[in-house]
Amino acid sequence: MAVYIYSVIGKQHPAPVEELTGVGDPPAALRTVGAGPLCAVVSDAPDDLRAKRRDLQAHQRVQDALMSDGTVLPLRFGLMAPDDEAVRLALEERADEYLDRLRALEGCAEYNLKAAQEEESLLRQILESSGEARRLNEEIRGGSAGPDAPVRLGELVAAEVQARQEALASGVIEALRPFARDHVQTAPLGEDFLNVSFLVPADQEELFLATELSVANQMGEDLGFRLTGPLPPYSFV
Repeated sequence: MAVYIYSVIGKQHPAPVEELTGVGDPPAALRTVGAGPLCAVVSDAPDDLRAKRRDLQAHQRVQDALMSDGTVLPLRFGLMAPDDEAVRLALEERADEYLDRLRALEGCAEYNLKAAQEEESLLRQILESSGEARRLNEEIRGGSAGPDAPVRLGELVAAEVQARQEALASGVIEALRPFARDHVQTAPLGEDFLNVSFLVPADQEELFLATELSVANQMGEDLGFRLTGPLPPYSFV
């Protein structure tokens, strides 16, 4: 039977799998597959596994429970293997890599920060600070602008928005980076201009959270910060 894989842990991890259940309906019982200094937390894989809310939550509950007892390499939802022997072979072949990552993640949790900026306020700032943008905007509104003015204004504003938001993102990351062991920045979506995950050691967590709150307050109401965590360190596996 196919095997569903939740995470990789060290052999010394207590892994209370008998107290947990996994994906599927009914929820599958968990077990560990060991190879040398490593174990994988697995269950039998359901035949019709899909990214349903129930199964996504079950996958996350397993990660959270394991993380509360030790270091975990959390695997993304949906990872499967043909059988236990295939899992054991993978642990043996990639033992050095997995052990390195477990050491790198020891005592850490992931915090994800997204930030967005209020569009009208940003445009107002650009028009106030850029004489060229202000002139083009006034000519367009007054009816005296040439036919290419809207395009020129749009390009100028777009370039200024990008430059300002890149500078803001860089400043936020630089303020928080001293309290993280690592960080990973990914492309923001929608109205966000920042999407970054930090790997935060437990002994730096209080300082990290206090600094994030301070930065958010300094940035003002025009910027919206959304911090999520502590999370299993998916972004660093």
